[in-house]
Amino acid sequence: MGTEQGAREKLDQSRAPLLEALADYQRLGRYGFTPPGHRQGRGADERVLKVIGRDAFAADVLASPGLDDRLSQGGYLAHAEELMAAAVGADQAFFSTCGSSLSVKAAMMAVAGGCDGGLLVARDCHKSIVAGLIFSGVLPRWITPRWDTERHFTHPPSPEQVRAAWDKYPDAAGALIVSPSPYGTCADIEGIAKVCHERGKPLIVDEAWGAHLPFHPGLPTWAMDVGADVCVVSVHKMGAGFEQGSVFHLQGDLVDPVRLRHCADLLMTTSPNVLVYTALDGWRRQMVQHGREIFDRALDTARRARTELDRIPGIRVMEDELLGVEASHDLDRLQVLMDVSETGVSGYEADAWLRDNCRIDLGLSDHRRLLATLSLADDAATVSTLVSAMRTWRAQARPSDTPREIRVPGPDELLLETAMLPRDAFFGPTEMVPLDAAAGRIAAEQLTPYPPGIPVVVPGERLGRGVLEYVRTGHDRGMNIPDASDPELKQVRVVAGGS
Repeated sequence: MGTEQGAREKLDQSRAPLLEALADYQRLGRYGFTPPGHRQGRGADERVLKVIGRDAFAADVLASPGLDDRLSQGGYLAHAEELMAAAVGADQAFFSTCGSSLSVKAAMMAVAGGCDGGLLVARDCHKSIVAGLIFSGVLPRWITPRWDTERHFTHPPSPEQVRAAWDKYPDAAGALIVSPSPYGTCADIEGIAKVCHERGKPLIVDEAWGAHLPFHPGLPTWAMDVGADVCVVSVHKMGAGFEQGSVFHLQGDLVDPVRLRHCADLLMTTSPNVLVYTALDGWRRQMVQHGREIFDRALDTARRARTELDRIPGIRVMEDELLGVEASHDLDRLQVLMDVSETGVSGYEADAWLRDNCRIDLGLSDHRRLLATLSLADDAATVSTLVSAMRTWRAQARPSDTPREIRVPGPDELLLETAMLPRDAFFGPTEMVPLDAAAGRIAAEQLTPYPPGIPVVVPGERLGRGVLEYVRTGHDRGMNIPDASDPELKQVRVVAGGS
C-alpha cells in the first residue's frame, strides 16, 4: 500500500470541516465590519426575511475575516476537498460555487487552452461547454452522437465514434463527452477512456447529472472508476447540495492540477457563498455514511414509479429501447423518461398543462417526451402525486383540432458545418436577419431548447434550413429557447457581411 493511499484511508470521513468552521464562527458570536453588508441579516428587509428566513443570512459570512481565515489560511477548504476526493476515489477534488458551468470551462481551458489542434467535443454537449469554447477560443472538433431516427433521440457517442474522431483530428488536446445525458443515458466511459489514453490524451467527462454515481453499485459507472482524467459533477442536480454547488475531480498525470486550479481561479468568484461550500461538505459525509441505504430506497422508489407510470394508457416509460450496441451503454433509472407521442399531444403541451393544473414541475420536455427526475428525497408519497397528476392529464389529453407539427430534422441536417471559431463568430461584427432568410449564414448566437440545454445551433456554424425549421416549428409548439436574441424567433443573429 502506498503512503498516499494509506493516508487517505486514515481520513476521518465523519468530519465536515466547513460545517464545523461555520458552527464555530456562529458559536463565538463574531461580528465583522466587512462584507456582506447585510450583517448576518440585521440589515435585510423584513419582507425578504419573511420569505428566505434569517438563518440564511446568518450563515452568509464567508467574506468575514474570522471565517475566511478558517477556510483558506486554516486549511478547512483544502481538508474538505481532500475528504471529497478520498470518498469518490479521485486524486484531487476542487469545489466550485459557480456550478458545473464553471467547472467544465476550467477543465476545457486547462486541457486545450492555447492548443491549435482544438478539443474533441461530443455534439450533444450542454450550452456551458459552448460558452467555454467562446471564452477560451478553443476550436471544437465535433464527435457525432448516435441517432435513433425512429424516436428522434440522440445517444452518447460510442468508443468507435471517438476513435474515428481521433483519427480525423489527431492533434486535438483531449476529448470531452457528456455522461449521463440529461435524459439519464450513459456512454461507455471505460471504452472511450481507453481510446483516448492510447494516444496519451486526457478525457474530460461532464458528469453533471452523476454526483450520486460513486455511492451505489446499482447506478451507472462512476467516471473516475473507469479511467476518466477529469470529471465534473453538479451536486445540486442528483445530490443534496445548493444550486451552483459543483465539484470537479482529477486523477492521473495527463492534466496538470496546478494549471487546472489556476484556470478555475480565472473564472471563480472571489466571494464564494459559504452555504454552497458547506452543503458540498455535508453531502459528502452523508453519502459516505449512508449513501448505500439511501440509494437502495431511491432505486426501489424509482422502480415503483416506472411500473405505475407505464400502466397509464398512452404513456411509455422508456428503458430497453435506450440501451444497446446502437444506443446507450447504461441508464440511470432515477431519470424516468416517458414517451407520450401515442396521445397526439407534444411533451411541451403536456408539461405546460401539468404545471398549470397540477402544480407539477417536470425535469424537461421535448416534442414527444416528458422526464421526471427522481432523487434521494422522493418516496411513495411524492411518486403517488406524480402518478396521480399523469393520470389526470391523460384522462383529459386530446390531440389539437389543428395540430402544429414540429419539423424534426434528420441526422445529416443536424450536423452543421463549423465555418468559424465560436469565439470569432460571437465577438465579431453581427447583424439580425429574418429567420426564414438565414439559411447559409453563419450563426453568431446559440439557439438552445431549454431544458435540457443542448444547443441546436452554436456560434460559428452555418445555418441550414432543416435546423431553422425545427426551431421555428418547435417554438410555435411551446419549445423554450431562452438564449435567442429575438424571443419571438422571427430573427436570428448572424455574422455580418453575408455568408
